[in-house]
Amino acid sequence: MELGIGMFGDLHINKNGETQPAGQRLKELIEEIKLMDEVGLDFYGIGEHHRPDYAVSTPEIIIAAAATVTKNIKLGSAVSVLSSSDPVKLYQSFATIDLISDGRAELMAGRGSFIESFPLFGYSLDNYDNLFEEKLELLLKVNKENPITWKGKFRPELNNQQVLPRAVNDHLNIWIAVGGTPESVLRAGKHGLPVIFAIIGGSPTQFKPLFEYYKKVYDHYGHDMNKFQVGVHMHALFGDDSKQIADEYYPIYSAQMDRVGRSRGWPPYQQQQYVTGRGSNGHLIIGDANESIEKILHMHELFGLTRFSAHMDVGGPSHKLMMGSIEIYGTKIAPKVREVLKKKNNI
Repeated sequence: MELGIGMFGDLHINKNGETQPAGQRLKELIEEIKLMDEVGLDFYGIGEHHRPDYAVSTPEIIIAAAATVTKNIKLGSAVSVLSSSDPVKLYQSFATIDLISDGRAELMAGRGSFIESFPLFGYSLDNYDNLFEEKLELLLKVNKENPITWKGKFRPELNNQQVLPRAVNDHLNIWIAVGGTPESVLRAGKHGLPVIFAIIGGSPTQFKPLFEYYKKVYDHYGHDMNKFQVGVHMHALFGDDSKQIADEYYPIYSAQMDRVGRSRGWPPYQQQQYVTGRGSNGHLIIGDANESIEKILHMHELFGLTRFSAHMDVGGPSHKLMMGSIEIYGTKIAPKVREVLKKKNNI
């Protein structure tokens, strides 16, 4: 199981409501990714947003910068909002990063959890589903064929057009992020694409039927089960002392839940939700190394994971807090999880 980190580039907002400068956060991100590589984590992903509380609107620029200061870690988006992007340009950007990084680039496509990119780039929400369907089809075709001939509804057609540069080995790793709908699972399984499930609320066990459905669809369409990949993306933060890290993080986390919740009609975030989420059956992995190891291994056993992504910057924790969490993840949590899984696989 690969162990890595996903981020959205949340900006820290202090008690006075002052937002951290985006330039400062971007520089911190590069330092954090460099540390992830140094402590041996497997992958990093950064999301695309077009909102005042996030620093990153173009994941490919961040991971291109990170490619120059890292050696081993896989670098990708988490996610790129495919519905409001040009699949051809998106492929070219990530193929370029793949070449710079010697094959370490990944593209994770999704519809995104916010909608600001649609009016920003001139797309109608009335076409929400159709845009994603068509653009995913084009992205996959570009990844497989060169030159390409293609015609759709939302983009000018392509006639025997070369798409350059090409990714390493003429193949770019493409993942799909899904929030929990059977339709999204069916689409990913039909195409044989690796999937990341975002488990950011409720009990993880509620997602088990979707995991089973994805595996069934993937197998039904004749895809190689030896290449089967599935992961989870869960809110996480790690510290030396479980209560201390939980108490320090709660005001930051709850403030972000309320900022997002106000735009979606959610009730105010309650501390009991946080306590329940951190429990053994909850969706939060916020605590010390031993607690986190146990919970990550439980997720592996529950879902048969090949990838675990810790979403570690929800609400914009301080750079110091982030660096400490990354250090613990890479030096204490990841080695123990790998050791346990290695022993299990050798039995």
